[in-house]
Amino acid sequence: MTANAVFIHHPGAARYQFHDDHPFHPKRLPLAADLLRESGALQDGHLLTADSIDDSVLALVHRQDYIDAVRELSAAAPAPSWIERAERYGLRSEDTPFFEGMHAAAAAIAGGSLKAAEMVASGQALHAYHMAGGLHHAFPERGAGFCVYNDAAVAIAAVRQKYGMRILYVDTDVHHGDGVQWVFYNDPDVCTYSIHETGKYLFPGTGFVHERGSEHGFGTSFNIPVEPYTEDESWLESFRLSLEKVTASFKPDMIVSQHGCDAHALDPLSHVHCSMRIYQAMPAIIHELAHRYCGGRWVAIGGGGYDIWRVVPRAWSLVWMEMTNHPISAKLAAAGHNEPLPASWIERWAAESPETLPTHWLDEVDGWTPMPRRSEITERNRHTVQIALQHL
Repeated sequence: MTANAVFIHHPGAARYQFHDDHPFHPKRLPLAADLLRESGALQDGHLLTADSIDDSVLALVHRQDYIDAVRELSAAAPAPSWIERAERYGLRSEDTPFFEGMHAAAAAIAGGSLKAAEMVASGQALHAYHMAGGLHHAFPERGAGFCVYNDAAVAIAAVRQKYGMRILYVDTDVHHGDGVQWVFYNDPDVCTYSIHETGKYLFPGTGFVHERGSEHGFGTSFNIPVEPYTEDESWLESFRLSLEKVTASFKPDMIVSQHGCDAHALDPLSHVHCSMRIYQAMPAIIHELAHRYCGGRWVAIGGGGYDIWRVVPRAWSLVWMEMTNHPISAKLAAAGHNEPLPASWIERWAAESPETLPTHWLDEVDGWTPMPRRSEITERNRHTVQIALQHL
């Protein structure tokens, strides 16, 4: 019997932590999972524990010398010779420093995303969600942007090898999904789509509309780089129009979506000014496209998001609520409607949070100061979408 949706977790993912002050903090995971439980949206019957992952599977994407470096730099006291080489592998930067237990923690995350993809590709589940995944900046030969192993690329490569499926990868993180794009840049059976703040102003400085793929993969890479201070209406207009056309053209067998939630106005690492509305709407759009074009086969993973108290738990919970057709998801889809967060969740975490926790699922944007140049930003984004889609 095929399950409608499964929630994948791996205990080792909680140990993916560079240091206490690093913005990529694993506290995001229990905060979001607890919000789902207190909302009655996550039951034990949904949960599946991920398996361990072999180096041979990681090697579908990552070079063996890089895997060896990650493993050696994971020791409590790495050998000086490996510390000297760490920078070569992107693991001695401020963003992505090596840490004890790094290989096991990063491999746990890759194993979770692989499990989610396997469940859907094999027909054991229609949808699967691995909230700890989404480390989309890692490259075959180096780590980058808080990412050690590229779990999305590993999962996609494994499914491609075993099942031969055409995969559409959808990246909604405010930072360009560069690692996944470059891994599959010349693969005609993996289409990568990324909507993000333009690389003119934001890490990783890529993701422009002219990046369309190469060789046999030309025309299967799509980027929608939006302007700084883009708001909900323009972001969703750009996303809906472009993704619908890309999906209709590519006709995937399965969608893998990355749900970084750092395009929110409260996020400290970007300049986009969106609200929780986009994190309700985007999973709904992806869900509908999955059913329209690929029999409902949909794998969702997490990603970035650095306001871990006010934004991440709500955004990541909304993905699962959409995936499972939870009543709250339907209510929030209605124009002008909002719903309160569980009081029990707020009470549990309020004392620990450095910020006042939100009281509702969606933001009360009526009190927000409108961004200047709104019409100019909207027109620039429309022009970008037009250029990105001109070859479809």
